[in-house]
Amino acid sequence: MEVAVLFSGGKDSTLAIEHCKERGYDIKYLLSVKPSRRDCYLFHFATVEHTPLLADAMGFKHILVGCDVSDPMKEAQIIHDVVKKNPVDAVVLGGVGLQATQIKSVREALFPLGVEVFASHKDQDNARLIEDMIDRGYEIIITEVAADGLTESWLGATLTRENFDELKALADKFGFHSGGEGGHYNSFTADGPIFRKRVKVLSSEPVMEGECDGYLRVTDLKVVNKEIQAIYR
Repeated sequence: MEVAVLFSGGKDSTLAIEHCKERGYDIKYLLSVKPSRRDCYLFHFATVEHTPLLADAMGFKHILVGCDVSDPMKEAQIIHDVVKKNPVDAVVLGGVGLQATQIKSVREALFPLGVEVFASHKDQDNARLIEDMIDRGYEIIITEVAADGLTESWLGATLTRENFDELKALADKFGFHSGGEGGHYNSFTADGPIFRKRVKVLSSEPVMEGECDGYLRVTDLKVVNKEIQAIYR
């Protein structure tokens, strides 16, 4: 089966790529959509502009397009337009509990093309998936927060078993999803077992729009060869 993966650069869509590789799907390309605004329904905002580097580090063809609207059906039409020009059998989304609006909008947009849409890890235990990713060497950096309890100190933090336990405790206390479903936090996955090279963040700055609402602006990165640490710009 030929597939495209809707790729934000975060942990869930990175895990979706691994899911497709394990099942022998032919990943034709990764599709990333960079919004110009933070109130989109379907797409992450922070660091999506850096997904071409991640795709290159994993060795996949990549398509990056923009989004200037905040409407689930209009946003999904962007995906439709790309897939129409670059046909596949299915579009794969990350996440375990995608909001009904999100997956419904994408399915309806791609239905006329006869393209299947599914979430790679639907209804699985998100906390265990994240812990497993950490244990297997995925480097997951928090890039956006939008929930009570998640302050500026989390922006730029790389998830470890220790601080993920802290995050889960905050999720229980303040009532947000420990896996970030619903946009409570977003991430940037800089390395992992499916990466041929790793992406290293050189400089970044937090941009806070409220006490518990903000994102990480990454201003410089590099791709590093894992074996000899050679740098490619």
